Amino acid sequence: METRFARAADGVTIGYQVLGRGPVLVWMPSLSNIEAQWRIPALRAAYLGLARSCTLVLYDGRGTGTSSRDIDLTDLGVEAHLRDLTAVLDDAGIRRASLLGYYHAVATALEFAAREPARVERLVLFGGAPRMSEAMLPAQTRALLSLVDQDWSLFADAAATAWLGWDGAESGRWTAEAFRTATTPAIAKAWFAAARDIDVTARLPEVKAPALVLHRQSDQQIPVEVFRRLAADLPDARLVELPGSTPTLFVEDPAADLSLVTGFVAEGRVSRTSALGALTRREQDVLRRLAAGDSNLEIGDHLGIAVHTVERHLANIYRKLGVRGRTAAVAYALRGSI
Repeated sequence: METRFARAADGVTIGYQVLGRGPVLVWMPSLSNIEAQWRIPALRAAYLGLARSCTLVLYDGRGTGTSSRDIDLTDLGVEAHLRDLTAVLDDAGIRRASLLGYYHAVATALEFAAREPARVERLVLFGGAPRMSEAMLPAQTRALLSLVDQDWSLFADAAATAWLGWDGAESGRWTAEAFRTATTPAIAKAWFAAARDIDVTARLPEVKAPALVLHRQSDQQIPVEVFRRLAADLPDARLVELPGSTPTLFVEDPAADLSLVTGFVAEGRVSRTSALGALTRREQDVLRRLAAGDSNLEIGDHLGIAVHTVERHLANIYRKLGVRGRTAAVAYALRGSI
């Protein structure tokens, strides 16, 4: 894959790649190395899958991967990341794009959408938060970040396995190598230190682009309440809580993730199958009984659970499906053939 180079307004060189055709989707980075990431089988499949429906743009943020390593370590806040994104869009001749904000890049995507509404079609947000300190609160994350300047190689291995859930096979080894070669310990430490001060929550009401907020994380990662609040605070947002516990996209259920993201980017739709798939197995059982016409008491008797537990499941179902009550939930279920 050919790597091109853009120059940011402050002279920093940003490496990027473009592949595929169709509506533009820019996958915004955290610590990245786009050339090394192609060696990870799951990511390679994701890139090629997205490129079948979209013009996919990948890039390395300043100080990482193919981009300049000679940077000002005191200038790694949201303004610097905005300069990187703008440089790539301008160099590639892209006037309008959808943005996939991934982990560190969620706040940058939101800020850019607030400032440049004419340039943002849609937002897909995963793994980060508008107030980045919230994304760094989990104990496992804090323990991992403490390794950055203590043992860089151990940090890379732990980031690939314990943090992001990759296994010890080929994908895990290549993911660790991508982390290891993404940057230097000094730059990584500065990146994470700057991230703690990034907070774009005040800008959320100004984000006009439709947003798809995705969550698939274990209890050791960012609490789901952070994403529920983000979706509620954006003017036009939909939250999909994905089944599973691996805190990545395109790995645990790659076909479903690709369908969800490309459907939203290409047509602005969130498929019923994807939304229904976000329900837990027990929530699906409750919805089936609801669609069969059972009362809450009958659902509880059939499933062997208390009525207040049925009510809690129904509240979760309504929220995940984006509906307001029983009738709408039943109609949704029947149209989705649950």
